[in-house]
Amino acid sequence: MKTYKLLAAAACLVPAMLLAKGATPTCGVENIKLGGYVGQRIDQCIERRIMGQNADELVAPFRQQNETRGRWASEFWGKWVQGAIASYQYNHAPALLAKIRDAEQALMACQLPNGFLGDYTPDTETTGWDVWGRKYTLLGLLKWYRLSGDKQALKSACRLLDYTLSQVGPAPKKAIFDCGHYKGMPPMSILEPVMFMYNETKDERYLAFAKYIVEVGESADGPQLIARAGVPVSQRFPLKEGAAWYGRENGQKAYEMMSCYVGMLELYKVTGDERLLRAAETSWQHIADEEIYVVGSGASHECWYGGREKQTLAAARTMETCVTFTWMQFCERLLQLTGKAQYADALECTMYNALMASMKFDGSQIVKYVPVEGYRREGEHQCDVRINCCNANGPRAFATVPRVVYQTPSPQRLNVNLYIPSEATIQVDGQKLTIVQETNFPEDGLVKIRIAHVEKAKKAKSQPAPITLALRIPAWSRHTSVRLNSERVPRATAGTYYQLSRQWKEGDELQLTFDMTARILRQAQMAAVTRGPIILARDSRFRDGDIDECLTIADKDGVVELKRVEAPEHMWMAFELPVMRGYYHDKEIDQVTIRLCDFASAGNTWDETERYRLWLPLLYVPF
Repeated sequence: MKTYKLLAAAACLVPAMLLAKGATPTCGVENIKLGGYVGQRIDQCIERRIMGQNADELVAPFRQQNETRGRWASEFWGKWVQGAIASYQYNHAPALLAKIRDAEQALMACQLPNGFLGDYTPDTETTGWDVWGRKYTLLGLLKWYRLSGDKQALKSACRLLDYTLSQVGPAPKKAIFDCGHYKGMPPMSILEPVMFMYNETKDERYLAFAKYIVEVGESADGPQLIARAGVPVSQRFPLKEGAAWYGRENGQKAYEMMSCYVGMLELYKVTGDERLLRAAETSWQHIADEEIYVVGSGASHECWYGGREKQTLAAARTMETCVTFTWMQFCERLLQLTGKAQYADALECTMYNALMASMKFDGSQIVKYVPVEGYRREGEHQCDVRINCCNANGPRAFATVPRVVYQTPSPQRLNVNLYIPSEATIQVDGQKLTIVQETNFPEDGLVKIRIAHVEKAKKAKSQPAPITLALRIPAWSRHTSVRLNSERVPRATAGTYYQLSRQWKEGDELQLTFDMTARILRQAQMAAVTRGPIILARDSRFRDGDIDECLTIADKDGVVELKRVEAPEHMWMAFELPVMRGYYHDKEIDQVTIRLCDFASAGNTWDETERYRLWLPLLYVPF
């Protein structure tokens, strides 16, 4: 088995505003490059999905401004360009930067004298998905400003937000929750860019508008995201008989709800209002416990439905990629704010399973829905544009990964959140550390983290303060060993950060060995097989029998025996599992091995003649 070495040089992940204004960071990841399977998939996404997109087609609706049917074409540009900007911050490709610049300039040229920048006609503005689309436009403009320092982008964003404030707000203006369906959550999620605008301009009108959004949302007609935070997300607003699923009264819309909580966290950063953080964390826990499947995403028809206890069923239109991304975004923001390992654990599971499963093997397309069994296929084109919401939004999820591998929550602390073959340069308390991860993880459980270079700042103290290197110990790894320079250190506890504080020097090496024991999860007379953070599945490409056949799987205290085998084309990992097959299994011929692959690889050719399944049917024995 090969050990993945590091790929070529890296790209900057310093907060882009610092780049634009010429500041030098004192703490943070300067550059990072990922290798291995994850790095390859990110590169494919950038090359095929982002660079392959005709951005002018996404600008066209803003030129035409003829939307009267309440559709959402105005979200596509903002979603795609945010993924493009985050990807450029990772790879620094000049061609990508030029593509982004052209898309930004083309979009800004569509702005009307009154500040409107969207695709709705004047008489339909603030209806349907108009304000929701403005949110993505604002985010796309603001992130370009932070990257490039282009003041025209900030001016354009200000004009659009000012125009929105002239239409939406306290009476006699239109209430924000009346500007869209789903209890007003889609338009209310404009809270996130409103807070970004306040942070850039310190305009108190924007902060007042942000507070208005939160408070009016607690009224009887709003989604009550604070008051009902303790209620399961699928049960906050039970639909009355005859009510439209895709309508005003459905308060279960998954990624719009999470988008609102993401905005509330941005307001919390400024105001310190603990209600906002508590509501977000409480709702996150409900989602994790009651909605997120074992592969790290959830929802059916894009709404919460108590899906975790129903995840063995072949639910319709499940695990929308927009839900997958926003769940990762929610996890990332809470991880940044709280430093709790559970958020990194959840993000890791989603990344390796639901996210990687969403993209075709060649990176050309991102699927709209990821079923737990069946096949995957290209989503429909939407709103007369040759794209859909998930093809536009999915790259943002892939671009999230490099940002999360390392974080510097304080000047003296460096967190290692994800284990991926990589090289990164990080500023920590007046020192510049070059850190290398050499690993095949999660193909095996060994991770080596080496301090390749230490550079002191020119004006740094002669004896720098110790730096705490905090290693996430995944909750799934029941037994984890840690060595520092070949010497074993005290035992690490699953689900926490293992902290080592010292003056790090060039050549220091940490070695972690994670517990990659294969285990079986049983639910509703079905079984799923896990190995570390990876969930496994059957795939008909193995030609090893009927993937729907009934099985008996032997385990010892939940542990099963897997054997690694060579993976076929377009598969990452493959394993053999001994089972008894069929309804009789009383003969030697019933003792067979089946093959399993990582869930991300299952069905990744999008060939509808092939099938896969995550949950394996178990034979019921009543005695």
